[in-house]
Amino acid sequence: MIRPPRRPAGVAASSPRHGLARVLSKQGLCSRTEAARWIQAGRVQVDGRVVRDPEFPIVQGRHRVVVDGQPLDAATRLYVMLNKPRGLVTTVRDERGRDTVYRCFDDAALPWLAPVGRLDKASEGLLLFSNDPAWAARITDPETGPEKTYHVQIDRQPDDALLATLVRGIEIEGEHLRASAVRVLRSGERNAWLEIVLDEGRNRHIRRLLEAFDIAVLRLVRVAIGPLCLGELPKGQWCPLSAEEVAALGGDAHSA
Repeated sequence: MIRPPRRPAGVAASSPRHGLARVLSKQGLCSRTEAARWIQAGRVQVDGRVVRDPEFPIVQGRHRVVVDGQPLDAATRLYVMLNKPRGLVTTVRDERGRDTVYRCFDDAALPWLAPVGRLDKASEGLLLFSNDPAWAARITDPETGPEKTYHVQIDRQPDDALLATLVRGIEIEGEHLRASAVRVLRSGERNAWLEIVLDEGRNRHIRRLLEAFDIAVLRLVRVAIGPLCLGELPKGQWCPLSAEEVAALGGDAHSA
């Protein structure tokens, strides 16, 4: 039986211990489920010993963790933007067998990347990925994260009263849903395109808000997150963010 690592000199007994799989996932190397598979397969060592228990307790930053011979702190942080096509779900594996956003990375030699926020299956546009959990948390923080901008096609021509109501918001199932800003981009005989800005993102936020007024969403495209715009990135394609873009969104990029 492998005993938990001995506490290093100078480390308080109260230093928090976390399960090994959780530590790997929090470092952005992989999902927690994938981390458990790696550990059970004998690919992970703690202080020079192979550990096969995903819940094996360690003090993060105090013990040497090695994955496939590489120290845990050797992972290079990566930040990517994708133009998500409609019809893909934002998850690693779908229990119903539907195509996921990871199909767009099939031919790419990339490290593990997690979605930063999500877009539902019927939505499209700008979606971020990273293996930097701290940066991702800043992006998705409902209080301090950047605004998100969407172009939304609806099945009617809106009037000024409706636009004002969407900004004022409405109570739906105990949640106050509202837009930070709304404007008409263009109108046709039977539909219109709106630009809707959210300063927080709840589950199916825009769709639920519009459905409350019997408005059908025909298309929903996220075109910007804070200062980062989707631009001319082709559908289904991705590109890395520059250090300046990463910093503008959520603080400095990190390399470990």
